[in-house]
Amino acid sequence: MERQLALDLVSTVRHDGDGGVADDLTTVEGTTCWIQERPGLLSVHTAAGGEFAADEELRDRIVALRQAVRALFALAVSPAPASRADADRLLPADQALDRLNSAAASEPVAPQLVWSRGEAPAVRLRSTEGESGVRIVAALARAAIDFLAGPQRELLRACTAPRCVRYFVKGHGRQEWCGPACGNRARVARHYQRTRTGADAEPDRS
Repeated sequence: MERQLALDLVSTVRHDGDGGVADDLTTVEGTTCWIQERPGLLSVHTAAGGEFAADEELRDRIVALRQAVRALFALAVSPAPASRADADRLLPADQALDRLNSAAASEPVAPQLVWSRGEAPAVRLRSTEGESGVRIVAALARAAIDFLAGPQRELLRACTAPRCVRYFVKGHGRQEWCGPACGNRARVARHYQRTRTGADAEPDRS
C-alpha cells in the first residue's frame, strides 16, 4: 500500500476533464486535503499530535519532490513516451535522484527491536524527527524509492489516451490505458482517424 503513495503523488497532475491539466497541489488548502485523504500520511503527522494543516513551505517541498518522481517515472517508461504533462521540461535524471534521496534522508530514523512472546523478533524503524512536514515528505520519498526499486517499475506505463497525463501500472498483458474511460476515448479517436483517413483517400467524383 505504501508504494501506492508514489502513484498517488504523480497523479496529483491530471486531466481536468476539459482538455487541460489540473494540479491538486496548487494551493495549501488542496495540499492539506490531499494529505488528509491518505491515512498513511496523516498517521505520520498524528504521531506529532494536533490537527493537520499544510503550509506553503510543505506544499513547495511536496511539489518539488513530485517533480523529481515524475522525472524518474519518465525514465522508467523510456523509451516509451513520458506523460504529456511535463515531457518537455523534465528534471535531468541525476538531479531527480539527488532530490529524491535527499528527501528520504531528511528524516532521521532508528531501528527498534520488537519481540512479543510467541512471535519472531522483528525490526521497525522509529522516527526521531519532531516536525511532521519533514516526516510526510520523507514518507513520500521512501514510497517512491520502494516503487522504483520494486517489480512494479517494469509494469509502469504512461497512458496514451487523448488528453490523459496519468501514469499507471499494467494489471494485465494487453492493458494499454489507465482505465476504461481512457480506453473508450482512445478507441473513439482511432475510429475517427480511420474514418477520416478513408474519406481523404476517396477519389473526387464530382
